[in-house]
Amino acid sequence: MGADEERDGVALTNLAQPLFEGADATKRDLVDYLDVMSTRILPELRDRPLSVIRVLRGQRPFMQKNLPAYAPSWVPSVDVWAESSQRTVSYALCNDRRTLLWFANQRAVEYHPTLLRGARATHLVLDLDPPVDGGFGAVVRAAALVRQALADAGLSGAVKTSGAKGVHVFVPVAGDVPIDDVAAATRALAARAERLDPAVATTAYIREDRGGRVFLDSTRAGGATVAAAYSPRARPGVPVSFPVPWDELDQVSPRDFTVHTVPRLIGDSDPWAESMPAPQALGADLLEEGQAIPVARVQAMHEGKRRARARRG
Repeated sequence: MGADEERDGVALTNLAQPLFEGADATKRDLVDYLDVMSTRILPELRDRPLSVIRVLRGQRPFMQKNLPAYAPSWVPSVDVWAESSQRTVSYALCNDRRTLLWFANQRAVEYHPTLLRGARATHLVLDLDPPVDGGFGAVVRAAALVRQALADAGLSGAVKTSGAKGVHVFVPVAGDVPIDDVAAATRALAARAERLDPAVATTAYIREDRGGRVFLDSTRAGGATVAAAYSPRARPGVPVSFPVPWDELDQVSPRDFTVHTVPRLIGDSDPWAESMPAPQALGADLLEEGQAIPVARVQAMHEGKRRARARRG
């Protein structure tokens, strides 16, 4: 079957097909959205190892890390050693419109770059995740705590909806800061925000310990990935991870921002770039506090084993 059309040398096929069940969008809607938003999305992806979530017809969404062998030769890649799986992963780099269009034609709906550019951590990120029965209002309250913790540390950040139910707070980091230091500062800021109102927010990694509170996830550091600003999400209605001014966060719903609405909302502007503060230095007190806080995943693993032993005994 021939291509429906061609853009920038990329053959685009099956554009009239539904994107996925419940999307209320076609593959063309995805391609058109990514194309018109390419000048805003590409700066978030450029030179960062990229994972994507693809939705093929009749299949559940799946995350693709390795660049497929059938990818065009002009799609650049970078090999990264994955400590968790003890293997080398060949990640794509999405640096231009042509590569973005190729991914769109592969039905790549979500774009998850690492927080590294080369070997350098560029941002500190907190991911705020509501409880199962919690609404967006709970996340807004928790975000205010994070904003206050940042201000108390002499820092500022930008906030965006995750495209799901939560929000992401990004703080650009100045200088060549070791990844472990960025991770430590992230843990410290989460702990400080939790202390401001522990009835609203928690750093408890084990879900059953969260008690209906918003989880302040401090594990998105180094090689971890986060849905990029303006990335669609493979959810009903195809919502988009979208920047919102801090003072307007309580006036929006994540459902306001979709592949259909976002291009009209922003026109020629780039609110994510415009809201991002300049890179900032991380204070020594923040690093010292964070270095004393155990890594959440490791702590949760040991606690899970302890609880399992207790149940058996």
